[in-house]
Amino acid sequence: MKYFGTDGFRGRANESLTAIHAFRVGRFLGRHFARGARARIAVGKDTRLSSYAFEYALAAGAAASGADVYLLHVTTTPSVSYVVRTEGFDCGVMISASHNVFSDNGIKLFGGDGEKMPEDTLALVEDYLDGGTLPLATGAEIGRTVDYVAGRNRYLAYLLSLPRTSFRGLRVGLDCANGSAWALAKTVFDALGAQVRCIGVSPDGTNINAECGSTRPERLCELVRLHSLDLGFAFDGDADRCICVDERGEVVDGDGILWVCAKDMHERGELGGGGVVTTVVSNGGLARALERSGILCTRTQVGDKYVAEEMARRGALLGGEPSGHIVFRKYATTGDGILTALRVAEIVLERKCPLSFLTRGYVPLPQKKRDVPVPGGAAILEREDVRAAIARAQGEDVRMVVRASGTEPVVRILAEGDEAAAEGALRLVERAVRAAAEEL
Repeated sequence: MKYFGTDGFRGRANESLTAIHAFRVGRFLGRHFARGARARIAVGKDTRLSSYAFEYALAAGAAASGADVYLLHVTTTPSVSYVVRTEGFDCGVMISASHNVFSDNGIKLFGGDGEKMPEDTLALVEDYLDGGTLPLATGAEIGRTVDYVAGRNRYLAYLLSLPRTSFRGLRVGLDCANGSAWALAKTVFDALGAQVRCIGVSPDGTNINAECGSTRPERLCELVRLHSLDLGFAFDGDADRCICVDERGEVVDGDGILWVCAKDMHERGELGGGGVVTTVVSNGGLARALERSGILCTRTQVGDKYVAEEMARRGALLGGEPSGHIVFRKYATTGDGILTALRVAEIVLERKCPLSFLTRGYVPLPQKKRDVPVPGGAAILEREDVRAAIARAQGEDVRMVVRASGTEPVVRILAEGDEAAAEGALRLVERAVRAAAEEL
């Protein structure tokens, strides 16, 4: 697609993604979802500076098309999904660039079922962005905006209803990435009785994900070690991801979280026959560990959208990505960082085991990764010289995954297997990609 990638329409704020784009997306949604009645649209945003302009522009566009827009204000992506599917909204919008730097932003769209909007609808949005026309609402048909913090509060109440046990006495560190979770995550853990220490809870519009959050958990690791905490959780900018830190201050990524949760659900008889859905970049060691435990493991392409779709096809109740997008199908239709943190904390308490003990049995295979900045990376990967380099790099000792990012202008290279062979394979492909990029 031209504008929408694996996680929405994303780009540098007011350069590749502008407030005018947001206005026009609002115009389309307000008209498309009217369907004989006034459309109702829920809108949330993260803490980055440009989110306010995009929120108001999108709301203005939707109201101009005759929709009523319910503003959740600063909230998490999964809260928008929850509110849409439980309160009868026609669609939902999250203004966020997730884990990206503050100067980027994005527009994520959800259908009335709380799922990521299907690609056929996104194609219609793109057609309108490229010059389509729509009539403006007039008179009493013009829409309005509604302050809807109540919807966000109902989402918090839902999260609080899920744990089976009190968190009293549990010492938890939270890194909220100066993003959407900054005022929500601590509220939830406090209400459940945990002793909470927080970092990344001072958003100023420009510090979202800055040296903090799920992509930079080093400060959280230090916090856990310094204060002898039981575990820690790091979220990304819109809190649909969660990365864990165990009691030793060691990182447990999304694959480790999937292993802990899959094993627990399997032993309780709660996993179902659909097994676990992972992606092509999930560690091969996870697939081996799951298979040894008699748990089916299925891979799909990268993106929690695709994980959720495959889960629905297979009837799977658990899936996710190494980045920390974890989907618990029984409770949510998209990745939810705070929900993931609650589930892991609950397992630690109920099993009366530290997180480091619960991760035993999963031995990650060595992986080498590199991100190569390349505008139009998908086209480069179609070149014969690049494809030949990838074919040479792949072998019995190395599994290669080379793909254009759906959220940033980079080509992501992953080599998994024997450490020395993986390093050589990665360098071979990286050289080919960089050489091709120089010819652009």
